[in-house]
Amino acid sequence: MNTDSFRKQAHEVVDWIADYFEHIEEYPVKSPAKPGEIMEHLPDTPPEKAEPFDQIMKDFNEKIIPGITHWQHPRFMAYFPANNSGPSILGEMLMSALGAQCMSWQTSPAATELEERVMEWLRGMIGLPESFTGVIQDTASTATLCSLLMAREQVSNFRINEQGFSQNAEYAIYCSEEAHSSIEKAIKIAGFGRKALRKIPVDENFALIPSKLREAIITDLKNGVVPACVVAALGTTGSTAVDPLDEIGDICEEYDIWYHIDAAFSGTALLLPEKRWMSKGVEKADTFVFNPHKWMFTNFDCSAFYVKDPEALVRTFEILPEYLKTKEGSQVNNYRDWGIQLGRRFRALKLWFVIRQFGVEGLQQKIRKHIKMTEQLVKKIDQSIDFDRLAPVPVNTICFRYHPQDVKEEELNSLNKQLLHQLQDSGFVYLTHTKLNGQFAIRIVIGQTNVEERHVQEVWDFIQEKAGMPGGKVG
Repeated sequence: MNTDSFRKQAHEVVDWIADYFEHIEEYPVKSPAKPGEIMEHLPDTPPEKAEPFDQIMKDFNEKIIPGITHWQHPRFMAYFPANNSGPSILGEMLMSALGAQCMSWQTSPAATELEERVMEWLRGMIGLPESFTGVIQDTASTATLCSLLMAREQVSNFRINEQGFSQNAEYAIYCSEEAHSSIEKAIKIAGFGRKALRKIPVDENFALIPSKLREAIITDLKNGVVPACVVAALGTTGSTAVDPLDEIGDICEEYDIWYHIDAAFSGTALLLPEKRWMSKGVEKADTFVFNPHKWMFTNFDCSAFYVKDPEALVRTFEILPEYLKTKEGSQVNNYRDWGIQLGRRFRALKLWFVIRQFGVEGLQQKIRKHIKMTEQLVKKIDQSIDFDRLAPVPVNTICFRYHPQDVKEEELNSLNKQLLHQLQDSGFVYLTHTKLNGQFAIRIVIGQTNVEERHVQEVWDFIQEKAGMPGGKVG
């Protein structure tokens, strides 16, 4: 492909993207494809000869798009969002064009120094203390794994990196019953083993109970088990419950335990001063993570990982073969040593584009708007005699269920599961679920970049319609 062809085809792709966003509401939110349906339309073998770009785009529209669930649709209210935005896409395009492998300062000085500065900006934007130093990881799952590996080396005085686990040593990691599954996965990858995980009970708001954490730690110490790490949630995955970070931090300081805070989704709300109550005690943590690629309009992947002791991070991961040595050495940050991967994308570029083109005020305005729309819907759910809200709503995730007055408690889980499937299969809206105290809860997350009040009202009306209101039966 020469530059003339590239220019022509690139314009076609950009036009397609612009058209896509103008007409995105015409697509079903969730793909209606059945398992194997997309594969049936893809040839078994690759083409022997080059194919024209027009044919590739035709197949993209006809064979790929029908199998896409449209995460950028304003009625995508499932899981947590993986938002993008105009400036983020443009930054990603430039990042792809440059194709820089940003493993060290020397491989692209601008990539390293922009990342350092942008992470300083972001630290101030969400109110983290200056004692934290930031680095971009791909996802919060990776950041949590990094933190657990740091905890592992800290508690073993870096012996495990050198000698592996001793059969005589037994460790424990603590999190709430509502914590994200990535913690359990990280525990397995880090070599602690699943039996090391202690899931601490939660209160009526689904937040970790500090007294139960203390009891678990004391029990482990009596049994010769070494407490290695506590992971607290600033916004759980199920209901965005906020663990009491300050009290947990005190316990970690008392027993000298590594402390990680997972704020993957809800951390973006800390851009708002009025939401900083959630992060009280954050200064006691050793590490902290949140994802701009969820609710800060920076397309996947881009996770902001902050550490108190960057030297401990580097010591955990640093390996310096001859071919990676450069003359700058310790004068600069070589981010290859700040995480698991050697190769690194220039993620700071798209984050820089987003922060500059929105501005802090623009980001705050959009997040406040999402929270206000959520509060309005909460009032409607609370006022309805046929719906129950099942959890507090500290930010923009609502957990609720359909509860007709004549339906028994033991039938409600099945009824709501059926309702959710109808909503998903409609293509009009995409919602997902969780279970809270054994109750099947439908989750609605109002945080897509371009969601408006009309979309929220349309979804609420549609939920009531599918629930058979009035009449009390799912149709």
